[in-house]
Amino acid sequence: MKIAFALAGALLATVTMPVSAQSLNFAGLNGDAQELVLEYYNGGTGSLGSGPGTNYGISFSNNAIACSVQPGGNCNSAALPTGGNLLFFLTGAASTMNVAGGFNTGFSFYYSAVNNPAFVNVYSGLNATGSILATINLPTTQNGAGVPGCFGANFCPYVPIGVTFAGTAMSVDFGGSANQVAFADITINSATPGNPGVPEPATWAMMIGGFALAGAAMRGRKAVASFA
Repeated sequence: MKIAFALAGALLATVTMPVSAQSLNFAGLNGDAQELVLEYYNGGTGSLGSGPGTNYGISFSNNAIACSVQPGGNCNSAALPTGGNLLFFLTGAASTMNVAGGFNTGFSFYYSAVNNPAFVNVYSGLNATGSILATINLPTTQNGAGVPGCFGANFCPYVPIGVTFAGTAMSVDFGGSANQVAFADITINSATPGNPGVPEPATWAMMIGGFALAGAAMRGRKAVASFA
């Protein structure tokens, strides 16, 4: 019985912790000045010296900027779901996010693509190399100019989207037409954007198994006492 309880306790100790997820909302960067993200989430700074940010082992290519969501601001956006700044890319066909430690339990974000569709590719290697583990095609979204709560901003409202995939991802391309798509609350290791503390379904299953094991041990104890 003691062994059963010990096993149940060990199982619960290991599985009731939330899946490690990181939600990037770019709030610590100077969005009013369109600061490049660069190494901010790699324990470093953005292009204007903001930081150091939290060291998630995540870095961005040199065309990825953080942009303010103030109505009438330089990114013409408003009403982000959970605050912070936006991610835009101003040159090239995509901006790339590298995740040195890799991730494999999901990926998600909010986006707004008013004029042109966009896409996101998840790769097995760094710098958009290796195999493509997932592709998310992003259709155009509603123009927020006449939408209540968007205050006349075009990039608004935002659409949540997430994906799961097999294998370990090391990088992500955020693509489309430069300066025509905005991303927000990019979340690693969760298929729900901006919600990094929720255990994944497999974790819930293991938790239930742990409680069942503890319950079985208690029933066995009662049976022994009755027999005695």
